[in-house]
Amino acid sequence: MPASPAFDVAALRAQFPLLRTHPGLIYLDNAATTHKPEVVLDAERRFYETSNANVHRSAHRLAHAATEAFEGARRTVARFLNAARADEIVFTRGATEAINLVAHSWGRSQMRPGDEIILTTLEHHANIVPWQLLAAERGLTLRVVGLLPDGSLDLAQYHELLGPRTRLLAVTALSNAIGTRPPLGELIAAAHAHGARVLVDAAQAIAHEPLDVQALEADFLVFSAHKVFGPTGIGALWARAELLADMPPWQAGGEMIERVSFAGTTYQAPPYRFEAGTPPLAQAVGLAAALDWLSGQDRAALAAHEAELCRALERGLAELPGVRIVGTAPGKGPLVSLAFDHAHPFDVAQFLDARDIATRVGSHCAQPLMEALHLSGTLRLSLCAYNTRAEIDAVLAALADTLELLR
Repeated sequence: MPASPAFDVAALRAQFPLLRTHPGLIYLDNAATTHKPEVVLDAERRFYETSNANVHRSAHRLAHAATEAFEGARRTVARFLNAARADEIVFTRGATEAINLVAHSWGRSQMRPGDEIILTTLEHHANIVPWQLLAAERGLTLRVVGLLPDGSLDLAQYHELLGPRTRLLAVTALSNAIGTRPPLGELIAAAHAHGARVLVDAAQAIAHEPLDVQALEADFLVFSAHKVFGPTGIGALWARAELLADMPPWQAGGEMIERVSFAGTTYQAPPYRFEAGTPPLAQAVGLAAALDWLSGQDRAALAAHEAELCRALERGLAELPGVRIVGTAPGKGPLVSLAFDHAHPFDVAQFLDARDIATRVGSHCAQPLMEALHLSGTLRLSLCAYNTRAEIDAVLAALADTLELLR
């Protein structure tokens, strides 16, 4: 379906200072990080100019203003995800820290030797290594769902892997390397039927599609702000309130305590139990501004525009000799990963950079996936709503020229 006639990409781009500063830049590295609209930068600056103070512990008016801004940001995240309660939102440094929080707190307290964790071949290293460390420490077994030739998950194998010892499924909502969108509804329902919990890594999906945690019926969901038009250094964990209530602290320090004595310490209720130390205050305000900004857009129009750009890119790539699209699963996200018959992806990326086209090359923190695909890496072109059809045409022309030079 073509983009909505009402969608004005020029008006959208005008809201991003970096794109104004670099008018010739074609930025196709959005899966790594997105740019920030002016309202996000303004929100952070305004916090420092008008409300800068530490939260929760002081009696003066600036502290009250900072606390309200910080807790307001928590409520914004909860509203954006349609969480049942704001105290189901834990602020972290990003999706990586959120996954580690679940592994250290929930995993250590709930899993026993012989229990099993199911992962998929699509996962980012951040959704693999924490579970490997936990498995080695606790005597757990990791099971891995493989792929079909188009990059889809092998669902028959998934259902075979589920069993009485399955305690957790940890799965991406959108592959950062090849764009596959796993069928979360089917995966979650099957895991729950076997009594397992489910963690969804939504780092890639959150900028491209609405996420409703109550409808999704997962148990944990994580994301990073910088991939959804927000600041770096902050992200969030959503978890069911009853799970958070039974999870012990994983980092110790100020704020997460209720009372400290040398005889023993008691801890705050969630979410504060998991937020030791001074939190990322301005970043939380910036994240809230980013989510409010995105909520104020016509998200269906943004998604339609991204999908049309991706289709145009793939149509053009099909006409270039010696180029192979890696990952062609139905319903994939706005991301295209490429391998070349007669060129190394890094060389192609360098030539594109010389034309002010920003891409990413390598394993994309998904080395097990690349091994399964028998590749050392790919060139990744990841799209966002502020990209344009003219940029797609320019990239295709640059790729044609580059491949001719390298052939």
